[in-house]
Amino acid sequence: MNSELLEALKDLEKERGIEFEILVDAIEAALISAYKKNFGASQNVRVFVDRETGEIKVFTRRTVVEEVIEPKEEISLAEARLIHPEYQPEDIVEDEVTPKDFGRIAAQTAKQVVVQRIREAERDMIFDKYYNQKGDIITGVIHRCENRSVYIDMGNTEVCLGPNEQMPGENYSPGMRIKAYIIDVKKTTKGPQILASRTHPGFLERLFELEVPEIQDGIIEVMSVAREAGYRSKIAVWSDNDNVDALGACVGPKGTRVQAVVNELRGEKIDIIKWNEEATEFIASALSPAKVVSVEILEDDKGAQVVVPDYQLSLAIGKEGQNARLAAKLTGWKIDIKSETQIAQILEARNNADLDEEEWDEGDWDEEGWEEGEWDASEEYAQDNENDGAYVESGGGDAGMPADAGELAGTDVVADAGELADADGFALADGLADASALAEQAGIALEGEAMQGEEPVLEEELILE
Repeated sequence: MNSELLEALKDLEKERGIEFEILVDAIEAALISAYKKNFGASQNVRVFVDRETGEIKVFTRRTVVEEVIEPKEEISLAEARLIHPEYQPEDIVEDEVTPKDFGRIAAQTAKQVVVQRIREAERDMIFDKYYNQKGDIITGVIHRCENRSVYIDMGNTEVCLGPNEQMPGENYSPGMRIKAYIIDVKKTTKGPQILASRTHPGFLERLFELEVPEIQDGIIEVMSVAREAGYRSKIAVWSDNDNVDALGACVGPKGTRVQAVVNELRGEKIDIIKWNEEATEFIASALSPAKVVSVEILEDDKGAQVVVPDYQLSLAIGKEGQNARLAAKLTGWKIDIKSETQIAQILEARNNADLDEEEWDEGDWDEEGWEEGEWDASEEYAQDNENDGAYVESGGGDAGMPADAGELAGTDVVADAGELADADGFALADGLADASALAEQAGIALEGEAMQGEEPVLEEELILE
């Protein structure tokens, strides 16, 4: 190797960005393999390339030991001290064994190894470069479109824009200049694989950083981003400097800053929201452009109930719920949107339910009154049975009023409706005799008994039909 090769390596460093030392180390490793292959040497060797002259030297390496077991790898302490008196056990002794015709053979053998090492070094350099750029925006030219994926040429590598990372409605063609957001960098057998996106929320945030110097300087901070790529996005910004208008800075003079972002996103609508530490204020702002009447925070399930005017309900929800969905993503709260009419109906229903419950608790039919027997029909029936009474429908009196057979007869004779029915052959329906038949038979019998009594019986009481 001569100085011309060293100059070529330095030129390679400038063109491809591979450090000179990495290339020389790769050549030294390749020369070690070439030496062992061509000269059948199995011992440990070291190749040194002079960085100034390009001279190559090969050295064998042996370890100093008290007793030699492997002569090709070890040397006795006594023999080592003949070379240099200061050698100690475990030291390394090197002897130069550079062959005379090593240069030509080494160059041919090491060629492929050197190229491979250079390629690996270049791949590692590319991987490190783009791995450190994860979360940043890159700009390149579309090289080709294959299998719905778009490949962006970055000069020394390609960036892949997958189908799911492409914005809806965008058309890509070779030669088109495009921006993308790096989401991941992977190592593969074919080199580093760089994945990019145009739908990621971070892409919108980085675009605002490019257009708004206050964000780059840290004066304005992007607190959160919610995005449905190609349709609508919301971004919340905040500044701890009272003299800085965060919203105005992001919009720019006559809307130039935000318009540049919209143009890059092919007309995607962007809502810029002022972030607020107070959750109610932040949620109300996140639902813009809809006007909010009130916000109630539900801490148990991290939710919020929002009341809007009736004519603003559809605007607050948005097309297919888009506005409400983006507001929920932006704030991190579950948002339930109701109109004023809906809230009034809910409150009215609750009040009616509370009133009904209150009336039931205070009424005569409460559980306590039932237990005290104020309306216990079983006790009334039992009491009538104790008085040897019977329930008979009275044709002459009020319908459904009980008529005691003993009272009608004026004697102690008991006339039970069921017994009368059984005695006279009448069928029972649900435990009761037919009313007309029972009245006829019972009326005759009771009338006879009444005629024999001491006290007169009224005609109205005797006639049972």
